Amino acid sequence: MINRLLRYVRNFYVATGLGLLAWMTFFDANDLPTQIRNWWKLRELDGDAKFYQAKIKAVQTERQEVLGNDRLREKFAREKYLMRKPGEDVFVIVDGQNEPLEK
Repeated sequence: MINRLLRYVRNFYVATGLGLLAWMTFFDANDLPTQIRNWWKLRELDGDAKFYQAKIKAVQTERQEVLGNDRLREKFAREKYLMRKPGEDVFVIVDGQNEPLEK
């Protein structure tokens, strides 16, 4: 069995192929562990990008609503930042998902 393996390993092409495979797997600048680390980092960054794209879309939608007219701007400031006039109380009525009933 061992003699059979040695016979194949002594072949120039097999020995060169095994050496190249070992070099590419462990010693090269683009070795296998580095590629796996980069792949996981890419997946993590893709998830972050999707999260931030959703946040940007929500902020843009909110911005469009608020800048649309003065009444909504005042309503937004009163509900979100609890701004009020002196001597005035602000009440926000919410539903089960903690969202304002009036939009």
